[in-house]
Amino acid sequence: MTTVGRLPDRDELERARDRTLRDVLPAPGDPALRVLFCGINPGLVSAATGHHFARPGNRFWPVLHEAGFTPRLLTPDEQGELARLGLGLTNMAPRATARADELTDDELVAGGQRLRDLVAERRPDRLAVVGIGAYRTAFGRLAAVVGEQDHRLGDTRIWVLPNPSGLNAHWSRAAMVAEFARLREAAGADPTR
Repeated sequence: MTTVGRLPDRDELERARDRTLRDVLPAPGDPALRVLFCGINPGLVSAATGHHFARPGNRFWPVLHEAGFTPRLLTPDEQGELARLGLGLTNMAPRATARADELTDDELVAGGQRLRDLVAERRPDRLAVVGIGAYRTAFGRLAAVVGEQDHRLGDTRIWVLPNPSGLNAHWSRAAMVAEFARLREAAGADPTR
């Protein structure tokens, strides 16, 4: 893994292909898991650094803060701070790729089952999937739209958010912040607790 503050070089990125990332989940003594954020899969920068949403230009961390989930802007290497806020991070498909469209539908469907199992075990109040296409494929909900969904996983409510990748340019940062803030208000997530 690369050192903090330095981006991986081309060779490090290529070696990161197909790696997996550990989930960020509350440990004993942390607040209960209120919102579990689920990315599509790790990008190569994330896999090389070991940090979720680590690629420069990814808007996850600024949007999370601006929507009121965190008391300050966190950097990817501070991802462990989320657990103390009752927040978690995971991925739909575990395999790192340069682009999410390198994943197969079978990988997303298998990731949906893994996610069902994780939600059954950890029982977050909300599951927030960032990426409408991955959600549709993984859960067979082809007509789903961004926002709160009409089905649940047990008692866990599901919310689909826009993908914060810089490649998702048709969602402005302000629109993303508004959608993340709607989830925060619905979940009652308070970064000061």
